[in-house]
Amino acid sequence: TLAALREAKKLGARVLSIVNVVGSSIANESDDVLYTWAGPEISVATTKAYSTQLCVVYLLVLYMADLLGTISKQEYQNYVADLEALPSLIEKTISDTKQIQAVAAKYYQCENIFFIGRNIDYALSLEGSLKLKEISYIHSEAYAAGELKHGPIALIEDGVTVISILTDASLVEKSISNIQEVITRGAKTIVVTNLELPNSYDTILNIPNTHPFISPVLSVVPLQLLAYYISKEKGLDVDKPRNLAKSVTVE
Repeated sequence: TLAALREAKKLGARVLSIVNVVGSSIANESDDVLYTWAGPEISVATTKAYSTQLCVVYLLVLYMADLLGTISKQEYQNYVADLEALPSLIEKTISDTKQIQAVAAKYYQCENIFFIGRNIDYALSLEGSLKLKEISYIHSEAYAAGELKHGPIALIEDGVTVISILTDASLVEKSISNIQEVITRGAKTIVVTNLELPNSYDTILNIPNTHPFISPVLSVVPLQLLAYYISKEKGLDVDKPRNLAKSVTVE
C-alpha cells in the first residue's frame, strides 16, 4: 500500500488516507488524513478497524454526494441518522451470541465453507470468508451468488456448508433461488439476513434492519463472531493466527 501511495504521489496525485494509527508511515506521507480513532487493536485479524474504516468511507461518500447535489438534503440527513444509529444496532447484534456459539460448535470441524451473496452482500462474503480462513484455518472461498452456475456449484456436495448473506430486499428472489440450488445439492445452509425469510434453512442469523447502503457494518458482525467462536472451538489462538503478522514489511 505504501509503495502504491508513493507511486501515486510521484505521478502527481493528491493522497487522502483513512488510517487508524496516528503517525503511521501512510499518515506521514499523505497529503490529507482521516483518522478512524478505533484505538489499539491487538488481534492480527482486524475487526473494529475494518468497521470504522467502512463508516469513514460512508461519511466521505455522503459528504461528496451532498456537495455535488447527487442526493437530496433529506436523503443526506436520513443516511447520517442511520449511521448514528449503528452503535446501538451493533450492541443489539452482539448482546446475545448464544445462537452463533451453537452454530460454531456444530460446524467447527468442517473442511470447506463457502460464502455467497449478491451485489454488496458479495463484498461482505469476501470479508467473512477472509476472517474465517485467517483465524480458523478452514478452507473458505466467497463467490458472487449470480455466478454459481459458472463453475463454483461443482464444489457443492453433501455436507458442504454454505453461508449466504442476504440484506437487499430487491435481490431476495434471485438470492433465495441461489440458496435453493445449493440445498438441492446437499449443502448445509446458514443465512445472515435482516429480512423475513421462509424457515427452510438450517440456520438463520438475524441482524437488525437498516438501509442496504450501510448494512455491511452490521452484517459483518455475525461473520466475525462466527469465525471467532469456530477458532475458539478448535482451541486456536484467535489473536495471533499462524503465518500472519499485524504489519507486512516485505513486498
